[in-house]
Parts: sequence; structure tokens; C-alpha cells
Amino acid sequence: MIDLRPAIYVIGLVIVALGGMMLFPLALDWYAGDPNWLAFLQSGILCVVCGGAAALATANAARSGLTLQQVFVLTVFTWVAACLFGALPLILGAPGLGWTDAVFEATSGLTTTGATVIVGLDGLPPGANLWRGMLHWLGGLGIVIIAMLFLPVMKVGGMQFFRSEGFDTLGKVLPRALDISSALVQIYVVMTLACAVTYAALGMGGFDAVVHALSTVSTGGFSTSDQSFAKFAGPLEYAAIVFMLAGSLPFIRFIQAWQGEWQPLWRDRQVRAYLRWNAYAVGAIVGYELLTHDLPFETVLRETAFNVVSVFSGTGFTSADLSSWGAFPFALLFAVGLIGGCTSSTGCSVKVFRWLILFEAVKLQLRRLYAPSAVNMLRYEGRTVEEDVVDAVISFFTLFMLTFGLLSVALSLAGLEFETAVTAAWTAIANVGPAFGPEVHPTGALLAFPDAAKWIMVGGMLIGRLELLAVYVLFMPRFWRG
Repeated sequence: MIDLRPAIYVIGLVIVALGGMMLFPLALDWYAGDPNWLAFLQSGILCVVCGGAAALATANAARSGLTLQQVFVLTVFTWVAACLFGALPLILGAPGLGWTDAVFEATSGLTTTGATVIVGLDGLPPGANLWRGMLHWLGGLGIVIIAMLFLPVMKVGGMQFFRSEGFDTLGKVLPRALDISSALVQIYVVMTLACAVTYAALGMGGFDAVVHALSTVSTGGFSTSDQSFAKFAGPLEYAAIVFMLAGSLPFIRFIQAWQGEWQPLWRDRQVRAYLRWNAYAVGAIVGYELLTHDLPFETVLRETAFNVVSVFSGTGFTSADLSSWGAFPFALLFAVGLIGGCTSSTGCSVKVFRWLILFEAVKLQLRRLYAPSAVNMLRYEGRTVEEDVVDAVISFFTLFMLTFGLLSVALSLAGLEFETAVTAAWTAIANVGPAFGPEVHPTGALLAFPDAAKWIMVGGMLIGRLELLAVYVLFMPRFWRG
């Protein structure tokens, strides 16, 4: 059997840290004179007591290193525990959600999905909206650390290809995982501050600027208003585009740039492909809109670019009714949501790297058909891609599409209309944000969904955010036998 104590110890410390983070919304509500600060005080105490007790009870087992099985357990259950404890302020205080809705909201926040069940965001206490933005920010930071340090070791979805890159490329300057995490946190904080200052300089209120910066850099999508980014239409959309793109680029390249090496960022094939595909999608929809509607070019370009980048990056902000754009734009947006951002970013969904490997694998098989005797090797950025990486990528694609289909069926059986079920499955597994259909509130909130559908989406959001295989392996009996 697997010794769970080292994993429980770390999870306990994470919950204690989560309780400590509740001091920020607590202080904000206390300063604003809103009694909601008591909910954060109570929630913080519960986190510190429960997390501290778990850590103290297992501290004697924390000295040894983690086995591979323990890493899987730690990765998955850290997120599960954080979602459960992160929901406490939303239950004990405003908006006074039930257990199902609160866990859904917290999970959507930490997985940076951005779907919400709350209507009346403009009237929430400031601490509640800040906490929602902080859940995004903490989840985005956590997933980048996992993608850079854990998934390559776990060999999930082809991420082992980046194992040598994450440690060898940075080994000359940042030889240890702790140093990589430290540099990442510094870059993440600087990007968030830059985003908040930019928003404020362009006319967004100070509080709105901070919360939206937390949501933007993490590619999350929670807003302080039911109107989402439509409330701030104009130059602010251009600023958001820049920071959403930055959040969905590989943070390992930002660490290298932080050390004075800018060339890897521009040479990264993922970066070039991601920016190019965004441009193609924007161009296609702008052309369609100009041909079918009599609208000003700048308005069409700004609105299209903002919403395409928002969906592509998995942020989920909206500044228009996307379902009213027409069949072609909607289908294209659905497709780009299944691509997602780059690996080692806060972006979500399948990721650009896996699509590039899939395209190369298909081209290689075609070459072998007409030239079976030729020696062909699959290469990516000058490096040979091993067979285990290709197999892992193809397995990921298979499981992703299978899970998407199963989620769609499960949500239909839970009582949702077909259109709603498909888009809800899409937003959950790809961590995109918006859903569409008759059950969706005009503000985009999913409060009318049956509880069963919300729990299905909670599972889908966690599975999608943790790269599927990291979760599915826990359901194998042999895994628990050591």
C-alpha cells in the first residue's frame, strides 16, 4: 500500500496557506465596514486548524522524498482539498451559496475555468469578489508549477518531453526546483501588477483593476460585474488581449527572459504557432462579420480579437453575446477552445504542443505510406521525439475526446438540453468558461443547472485541469498496491 502521510503533510500545509490568504479579503471587507469579514475569519480559522492538524499528524513522515505514486496522490488531492476549503467563505458569508454551488464556484476559480453560478456580482461585498479573483490567481500559479515540475516527472500526456528542458536549460542559472518556483512567482507577481496598473491607467477603477488583473494573468475569467468585460468595452479590451496572450505563453520562456535570454521566447515553436493560430481565427471571423454585417471595422476587430483570444487562452471573459455571431464564428470559437494555450502556461485545454506533435505524427505516417523504406524520425524543434512521448500524446487525445463525449452524455442525462450539455462539457473539460443554451442565465451564470449537472462539471473541471491521466490513474486498483 502507498504511504499517504507525506502527501497529507503537504496538503495540510497548502490548506494552512490557503487560510492565510483569506486575510486579504478579510482585511478588505473589514476596511469597507462590511460584516462579511467574519466569514473569512471563520473560514481562515477552519483552514488553519484542519490543515495544521493534518500536517502535524504526518510531520514525522515528511522527511523522506516522494515516490511517483505519492506525487500523483499529492497533485490530485491538493486540488480537491483546496476546492473544498476555498468554498467555505462563499458558504459562511456572501453570497451565501449552498454546498454544491460554493464548491462549483471554488472549483471553477482554482481550475481557472471561469464559469459562475452567481448573479448579482456587482452587489457582492468587495472581499467576496477579491476572493474569487484570488482563487483564479492561486490556481493559475499552481498549475504552472505543476506543469513545469511535476507533470514531466509523471510523464502525463507527453509532458516528459519537457523534463530535460525544465531542468537542463535552466540548470546553469536555476539549478533547483525551488529556484524555478521562486523565479516563477516573481514573474507572475510582476505580470499581475503590470496588468492592474495598465487597467487602472486606462480608466478601470482600482478595485476592478486588481480583481480583473488576477483573472486575466491566470486566464481565469471571473469578473466583478454580471456584464463581464462588456462593462469595460474600449481600449481596455486591447490591454486585456496582451495580458491574456502573455498568460497563455510558456512561463519557462519568461524565466529565461528574466535571466536575460530573450531568444528562446521568439524561437519557441509553440509560441509562434499559438500567435499565428490566434491571428488566423481573428482574421476569419472579422472577414465573416464584415461580409454579413454593416459594422465599423475597428469595433468588429476589437470585439472579435478580444473574444477569440479570451476563448483560445481559456480565460472566458466575454464582451459580446457570442451565440449571436452566427454558426461559422461560433463553430470556430468552439474549435479554438479545444486547442488552448501553451504548455507551462496558465492556459488550458489540449495545449498547442500536443496539437503540433499530433500533426507531425500524422505527417510522419503519411510519409511512411509512400516511402516505407525511408528512415523518418519525428522531430520537434530539432529534438527527436521519442515513441513514448508520441504514445502519451495520442493517449491524451483519445481520453480527452472520450471524456468530452461522456461528459456531454452525462450532462444530458442530468437534465440539460443537448446544446447546453455539449457546451457545458466543453467549458468544463477545456476549462474555457462560458456555456450556451436555454438553461444558461442571460448573464452567463449557470445557477439554473441541476445539482447533478454541477457536480458532473466539477469533476470535469478537475479532470481537465489536471491533464486527465493524472486523475484517471488513481482509479486503477494496481496503482494503490504500490
